Amino acid sequence: MELRPYQQAARTAIQKEWQEGRKKTLLVLPTGCGKTIVFSKVIEDRVRLGERVLVLAHRGELLDQASDKLEKSTGLKTAIEKAEQTSIGSFLRVVVGSVQTMQREKRLSKFPPNYFDTIVVDEAHHCISAGYQFVLNHFEDSNVLGVTATPDRGDMRNLGSYFESLAYEYTLPAAIKEGFLSPIKALTIPLKLDLSGVGQQGGDFKTKDLGTALDPYLYQIADEMVKHCANRKSVVFLPLVKTSKKFRDILNEKGFKAAEVNGESKDRSEILEDFENDRYNVLCNSMLLTEGWDCPSVDCIVVLRPTKVRSLYSQMVGRGTRLFPGKEELLLLDFLWHTERHELCHPAHLIASSDEVAKKMTENIEEAGEQGFAIDIEEAESQAEKDVIAEREESLAKQLEEMRKRKRKLVDPLQFEMSIQAEDLTNYVPTFGWEMGPPSDKQVSALEKLGIMPDMIDNAGKASLMLDRLNKRKEAGLATPKQIRLLEQRGFRSVGTWSFDSASKMINRIAANGWRLPPGIKPLEYQPE
Repeated sequence: MELRPYQQAARTAIQKEWQEGRKKTLLVLPTGCGKTIVFSKVIEDRVRLGERVLVLAHRGELLDQASDKLEKSTGLKTAIEKAEQTSIGSFLRVVVGSVQTMQREKRLSKFPPNYFDTIVVDEAHHCISAGYQFVLNHFEDSNVLGVTATPDRGDMRNLGSYFESLAYEYTLPAAIKEGFLSPIKALTIPLKLDLSGVGQQGGDFKTKDLGTALDPYLYQIADEMVKHCANRKSVVFLPLVKTSKKFRDILNEKGFKAAEVNGESKDRSEILEDFENDRYNVLCNSMLLTEGWDCPSVDCIVVLRPTKVRSLYSQMVGRGTRLFPGKEELLLLDFLWHTERHELCHPAHLIASSDEVAKKMTENIEEAGEQGFAIDIEEAESQAEKDVIAEREESLAKQLEEMRKRKRKLVDPLQFEMSIQAEDLTNYVPTFGWEMGPPSDKQVSALEKLGIMPDMIDNAGKASLMLDRLNKRKEAGLATPKQIRLLEQRGFRSVGTWSFDSASKMINRIAANGWRLPPGIKPLEYQPE
């Protein structure tokens, strides 16, 4: 099997991390980008080295999927460690194991701590839990690969408490741009659903309260689906089995061919097969289909289970991002959830580079929804970034006015970040242990030498990222921090995008004019050649 370029790059990066001694590393791939194929090829590489490998997951479907993909893509067969089945005594080099089974002390004690050379944790955002940690700590000398879809910052901070590095990350926008996932159009339905009375549990909303809060709106939501989803193949996520069944019945009243699946459905596999074969055009479920189920022909996702957890939101939307013949885009229906206390996940959070951009995107998408049309989320992000930059420039102009009176040799890093429009610097949050410590003396000295005030940078990770950006800009012949500061203090805009030579020429002209602006130069309008 020939891997896609990003899959091969991921495979190589993972092996490099282990070779360089970082034993616990992460792979982040959006849903639909073939994470199982990637880790199957990584496993094949390790087996060729004579290693024994454990694939660890929390659900039977994920284990079955891993076994199936491993055999199809590499020819490797697997032994099973689940319920009454055991791999002890098997000659097979790869074991797929249920964490619920492996964490039992009686079962785990049968394996020597050095039994597995490598462990792959599927859906790694779960691996901070006590059960996973009990198993992983037993095999403490093994190489570990955690695989997960795009996590949010909170997830990454949590994962950073166990994993030592991020080997490779492929983003949703990159996958869409490069044609490996379907474009996503978001449509905000102007129905105001009140969640202000919904309680919290474990950092998210209580599903029981959500079901009650959603109930009065089900008929109105069904009417909206008639308008927008009649000719689409839709998956609807709901908070409760009871609500899911009720909504299925309402949709059938409205003319849809709707089915419902849940954890207790005895005919679940038959219903899923019928849905894939178009005997149904809507599938309602109560969070059952967030992981381990694929149906590429799905071209509409309706999220009626509001959440604050981005990884969960991504999993739901990911059920519709795969490519399929004749499928032009995925339609994602969003709703005006009214909640005074919490920030909810919206389509913007799938790709936005920062919370600021996500907020602006959400406003823009909602505005379009009021006029009844869907927006491509990549176009929405591009516009939101422009809007945010414009707002920041206005704010920066005020800051610069105040800074003019202050004589400094060094440049405030925030001014520099905003001028070069560096979202990754402005919104940087340290993840791994070494990043969280203070900048080293060497970093402080290097920042001062390059014109940045180091006192304003409070961790080693940010210092490292800033130095890397400064060196790359120097190599590319772009304006220095001091040039940016001097010119922006005189009213020029976005000097961070100028070349070093353009900035030098303008500074020389200003100096030759007695440090006053040359005649005919309007800083707000000026663009270098």
